[in-house]
Amino acid sequence: MSTYAVISDLSFLLVEPSETQRKIITKALEDAGIKQIEYASNIEETISTLSNFPPDLVISSMYLPDGSANELIDRIRSNQATEEQCFMLISSESNRNYLEHLKQSGVLAILPKPFNQKDLKRAIHATLDLIVEEEIDLEMFDPKSLRVLVTDDSLMARKHVSKTLNTMGIEDIEFAENGREAIERLNESEFDLIVTDYNMPEMDGRELTEAVRQNPEIAHIPILMVSSNSEDSQLSNITQEGVDAVCGKPFEPNTVRQLLAQILN
Repeated sequence: MSTYAVISDLSFLLVEPSETQRKIITKALEDAGIKQIEYASNIEETISTLSNFPPDLVISSMYLPDGSANELIDRIRSNQATEEQCFMLISSESNRNYLEHLKQSGVLAILPKPFNQKDLKRAIHATLDLIVEEEIDLEMFDPKSLRVLVTDDSLMARKHVSKTLNTMGIEDIEFAENGREAIERLNESEFDLIVTDYNMPEMDGRELTEAVRQNPEIAHIPILMVSSNSEDSQLSNITQEGVDAVCGKPFEPNTVRQLLAQILN
């Protein structure tokens, strides 16, 4: 099946109270090859639709009549039936404090208003990457036997990272909530890869990296650092401190696939 055929089979739920914005986004989705689009205007309508006809992707505005996208994502992630729902934000909101919660919740993309068609297509392909499983091609490892330690203080982020890795055929995944807990896991078991958040309590990603690189027994393990502030000057220097690659949140499957192929091969 061609990629275009798969894209045309995707179903989207657009959560947008503005009729004008709804028309603009619908036109862009149709131009990208999306044919199945349902609509909701608020949180309650969205939750009702998800319980009856869950789509492949929810696209939401930030501000809705009965709350915000932050409240909507919490409702979705707190329900076992919908916790893995793919979610994307389209909003003119640029305040990092308002967007941080969504980034930590495992959204596929955050697009500005107005957005360009290239960014929209990238988000659509990210949805496709999570739906269509394709084993990652690694020279040195069998993905099914690759042992990964995911370290993040957010349960939602850990689940999203795990799901993304699962689509690549990586199944042997353990978790830690902070760097200190990760060190305990590393001392107990052998791992082939560490995927860690940057900002964490107890011991952050930078401190975890330092601890790993200073221990001869585990210093060889590749480290993929994930952060919602991947453009910060702090992170621009972190690759010099022992991190093999830095990936931003949202955690895009195709980007992760390329980075893992790069650091594991």
